[in-house]
Amino acid sequence: MHFDECHEGDYRIFVGALDAPRGQGYIAALVVSRVCGARATPREAYRDDSLACGYRWRSADEAIAYAMNRARGLVRTRSRMLTC
Repeated sequence: MHFDECHEGDYRIFVGALDAPRGQGYIAALVVSRVCGARATPREAYRDDSLACGYRWRSADEAIAYAMNRARGLVRTRSRMLTC
């Protein structure tokens, strides 16, 4: 498993490349939490544990890059998918 995180505006993005369950490669996962404006603790706004329907990337770096781009896109476009 490989992980990365960053802050984008009012949100904390946490992404991971997880070993694919059936075979070689990695699947991408992401969690976006609202940190500014959240009362006591950050609130999870969006989670996807199997991005791109479980597509397998050859390397962890590719999976992480995809997840990070997807998460930043959600935040930057203020997607309605962000629940809080």
